[in-house]
Amino acid sequence: MIDHIVVINDLSVPKGGATALALASASAFRARGYRVTFVTGDDGDNPALRDQGVEIVALGSKRLLSGGALTALTRGVYNRAAADMVARWIAANDRPSTVYHVHGWAQILSPSLFAAIAPVRARLVYSAHDFFLACPNGAFAFLKTGAVCTLTPMSPGCIGANCDRRSYAHKLWRVGRQAVQRHHYDPRHSPPVLAIHESMRPYLMRAGIPDAAIEALPNPVVPWCSTRVEAERNAEILFIGRLEATKGPDLAAAAARAAGCTLRVIGDGVLRESLQASYPEMSFMGQQPPAAIRGYAERARMLVMPSRYPEPYGLVAAEALWSGLPVIITDTAFLADDIVAAGAGLAIEPRDTLAFAAAIRLIAEDDALARRMSEAAYGHTRGLALTPDAWIDRLLDAYTRRVAMAA
Repeated sequence: MIDHIVVINDLSVPKGGATALALASASAFRARGYRVTFVTGDDGDNPALRDQGVEIVALGSKRLLSGGALTALTRGVYNRAAADMVARWIAANDRPSTVYHVHGWAQILSPSLFAAIAPVRARLVYSAHDFFLACPNGAFAFLKTGAVCTLTPMSPGCIGANCDRRSYAHKLWRVGRQAVQRHHYDPRHSPPVLAIHESMRPYLMRAGIPDAAIEALPNPVVPWCSTRVEAERNAEILFIGRLEATKGPDLAAAAARAAGCTLRVIGDGVLRESLQASYPEMSFMGQQPPAAIRGYAERARMLVMPSRYPEPYGLVAAEALWSGLPVIITDTAFLADDIVAAGAGLAIEPRDTLAFAAAIRLIAEDDALARRMSEAAYGHTRGLALTPDAWIDRLLDAYTRRVAMAA
């Protein structure tokens, strides 16, 4: 029987989908009456979470790139303060009915987390929101080109491959960090890994994680709109996400301009200023609450998700689909084949501006096609995600099995 759930994540304020899911789970568990502790690498400044009765244990640190280069190089490999904090908390609070769920560690907590949680690994579950459990760069991709990597992680071929977006020297730093991680986490004897898409399985297995340890658990989705958006009546293109190179907002803007269409950008990040200067005809809305996003979605023709690297999921794509918006998505995204098979959108190589623009024009200029895709998105993609309640049920089932096996 579970009486205490510990959620572990780098951040306590949502900066991306993984943190949003970690926070959503903590809130939902508390709403169901469980004692919940949220262990985080940042300052834990989340009053809403605390007001719900969730205990927050915070390191008070910042993401790697927020500090100096030397600090990032050392703490990124082994954050001793993080390890000490987690180890002390476990020593003081752990009980046989306590279960632990690790979401993210690559930005603050570092591979030192694996050493700290080793004593409770029998009651531990991991979420694979990305590939940092398996791959040195966390993406199974050559980050300068976006090409999918077929190498075995930490093999001689992997170590020799210059797949980092910065330099080969930085790749070697990633290899060193992965080696430290594997010293404390042996993929061959991994606790359960909850993969957000079934297509992650062969990649995780390539790193040595057993097939039996991997469970596909799709993300929870709440559509922006409860009824189908009549996309065929609308004109705007929607981009929602962090404004950084990995998410491809610059690729979306270039394709929209080439297609002669208006792009509405929701989100913030380091590229916002330069994008606004380069694309003054586009609308940049910054971060927006769900209610505002609903309004923009109701006026949208389609959503574009042109990530430069393979996306294991893409929460905004699922939210758009369930609202009835056609989606144009990177062809290496794991949802791409699902979307195309459902007739709910198109898959493109986002660096090919002319092909990307042609896909935009195809949906923008054909009302009948836009309606068919909208109806397919709304009616035929429910299997790509879970409702929030069903997701929490599945998590609790995984926890219960873990605690029972450890008893």
